[in-house]
Amino acid sequence: MESIDALKWRYAAKKFDPEKLLPSEKVEVLKRAFNLTATSYGLQPLKLMVVQNKEIQEKLMKASYHQKQVNTASHVLVICIERSVNKAFIENYFKTVQDIRETPDEILHPFKESLIGDFEQKPVDEVKIWATHQAYLVLGTLLTVCAAEKIDSCPMEGFQPNEYDRILELEKYGLEAVLVLPVGYRADDDFFASLKKVRRPLEETIIEL
Repeated sequence: MESIDALKWRYAAKKFDPEKLLPSEKVEVLKRAFNLTATSYGLQPLKLMVVQNKEIQEKLMKASYHQKQVNTASHVLVICIERSVNKAFIENYFKTVQDIRETPDEILHPFKESLIGDFEQKPVDEVKIWATHQAYLVLGTLLTVCAAEKIDSCPMEGFQPNEYDRILELEKYGLEAVLVLPVGYRADDDFFASLKKVRRPLEETIIEL
């Protein structure tokens, strides 16, 4: 039940304590959790930008419809997708597979060529949607790990992606911002922290066959 208790404890923090910073070992856990998240085909078409800079956070807050969580959080995690998942990207993934697992090329080659062919035929918008779906998988992992580690968080879609891209200069990394996760420690006077969690009854959300 420890996992369930952690998820009950978790809520979308409305107010962070700006004086309480995450220790480096907690940030390291979140970075590793990001990197270990399952993604389609294992391709990881994502990168995580970890922001701990109040001047930048202030700019990002303005690009987040002035939601205070962004500039009061200890760190702001920006989940980004790769602008291009092309032949070179896929070949690099399979090279990593070979380096780590020492899998013979004759075994990997058919799957590699199939993936390359599939992605070359997909419209750019379709690949972007696919990559964004992977970002939501990552967000779910990070929220769960935050709960287990007693790190407060606030998942956010309400921001201006183009402004984030500009402020963080994501174009030079070949990235686009798709999700934002401020993390830190809840403020003592965050009214929402003490409210009971509201969920539909279990019997209304689970179907057993």
